[in-house]
Amino acid sequence: MCISDRYVLEAIKHDILTGGLRPGQALVEAELAARFGVSKTPVREALKTLAGSGLVVMNQYKGVTVRMVDADMARAVYDVRLLLEPEAVRRAVASGAPLDEAREALERAAGAEDPAERSLANRAFHRALYLPCGNPLLGRMLDEVRDQAALVSTVAWAAVPSWEREAAEHQEILRLAAAGDVEGVGRAVHEHIASFVERAFPQSPLISE
Repeated sequence: MCISDRYVLEAIKHDILTGGLRPGQALVEAELAARFGVSKTPVREALKTLAGSGLVVMNQYKGVTVRMVDADMARAVYDVRLLLEPEAVRRAVASGAPLDEAREALERAAGAEDPAERSLANRAFHRALYLPCGNPLLGRMLDEVRDQAALVSTVAWAAVPSWEREAAEHQEILRLAAAGDVEGVGRAVHEHIASFVERAFPQSPLISE
């Protein structure tokens, strides 16, 4: 993928994950190509990639739209996180992985001037904790649902702004990680993930650990 193709992909993804492009909104190749000053080919390839990651839906009759978020979709994505992320963070903490990137992400989130910037920093915080788990496949699996989880949180924050509570939970997770409390940090991550989706989409309980 060339630089311009990567730029188009990342720009569209950024707009989706920060609410610039809303769930259900149509993504018209010609309009996006004109916006970025490129041909329709890199736009088409970007949309295919985003469809593969679950952020957009390609329909033969309706065209391409930003994926809608509903309770079933949210619970499916967060169920995967509940199964994988606490264990990945446990392993990272047990290995003594450095926490500098996680701390920096929390600082960026605390100083964020808008929800988009805060959302990106929060995503970076979670990834900084789970990625050094020692199992590259586990890290990639969590990365695969990361964008969909961010889309869920963007929609949920618009309806129920709960970032202050989540910021406090992040601080507690970081404290437990810094203390080397492997089981404690695993429980805190599990409770953090579960409580978020239960607040935003309370129709059905998620699995418990």
